[in-house]
Amino acid sequence: MTSSVIPTAVLSRAQRGADAFRQLTGVDVDAAELLTGRAGLLGLTPQGRISAGGATRLMRSGDGWCALTLSRQVDVDAVPALLESDAIGDDPWPAVQYWVAGNASADVTARARLLGLPVAALGEARAAAPRITTLGAVAPPRKPTGLLVADLSSMWAGPLCGQLLAQAGAIVVKVETAGRPDGTRFGQSAFFDWMNSGKLSYVVDFDEPSRLQHLLEAADVVIESSRPAALAHRGLGPTDITSRDGRVWLRITGHGAIGEQAGWVAFGDDAAVSGGLVDGTDSDPAFCGDAIADPLTGLRAALSGVESLSRGGGELIELSMAAVAATYAADDRVAETRCTAMPTLPPAASELGADNALVERMLAERRLASC
Repeated sequence: MTSSVIPTAVLSRAQRGADAFRQLTGVDVDAAELLTGRAGLLGLTPQGRISAGGATRLMRSGDGWCALTLSRQVDVDAVPALLESDAIGDDPWPAVQYWVAGNASADVTARARLLGLPVAALGEARAAAPRITTLGAVAPPRKPTGLLVADLSSMWAGPLCGQLLAQAGAIVVKVETAGRPDGTRFGQSAFFDWMNSGKLSYVVDFDEPSRLQHLLEAADVVIESSRPAALAHRGLGPTDITSRDGRVWLRITGHGAIGEQAGWVAFGDDAAVSGGLVDGTDSDPAFCGDAIADPLTGLRAALSGVESLSRGGGELIELSMAAVAATYAADDRVAETRCTAMPTLPPAASELGADNALVERMLAERRLASC
């Protein structure tokens, strides 16, 4: 069975968050399982400066260290433009590593971000608590049980947040499009099921937003992990949707939702590097765990959501994966704990769009009840 080494202080802080979630919901959460479960399910092992999943590399730049993720075909296709060279070959990494070594970290990240690539300079992000702003009127304090959650997120951090809320009794609707479903849906099913079992699968067309608008208007909690402009330009942002007393809107980003950082793409491994959450030292770093910024942020988002509900909601809560990682990086990381976790395999998640009719019926009933 695959094992992962996690800094003891990181694991302890995460378990404190899990215990706080249990106090508010009654749901027992094992932080070690959250942090190492994907590696156990998929048989991933730490690889030093190659991420456990294999898509991200830590590379020495001219004045420090950078991480670049090439997990999507669009990322690989952008490498010639990044290097300003067509002589890349079948394996892009040697050429990328050579280019990074000849440039300062700031130049590497600036050019990569211009091309929409997930990139980070080691330790560039500052620790920050979730940013909370008033979104609407408060409601009486509530627990998640029976509440409607619209989960517009994908991959790991957002879906984990939705999974924890589902375990706490919420009705979670996983929203995808037919053309661009969650990228993990067609990977190894064990991980997708772990994150999404028990959710209703609802397929919509984002370019015809009326159906999604109806869901968001009815939702007590919204989880999103796209760049903020993606919803805003369709009139589906948190301030565009008809207000609902006590609604909690959880916005997960890679680097923040304000300024140019709102447009930066991130995945769990490069976001962790941005926050400085690595094994070793700044002069000799290696990846810490498996895409660790993802589960840490998903847990923090779920806790933030139930905390908000307990005080009446009516809030927009914005979480940056890099800032969450930086919060954990501030702890001592010398002592480490070896974790071996194999999550209990859940029932299979719903097929894409399998619950459309059920969701539509539920929304119609809620509209009638509100009249």
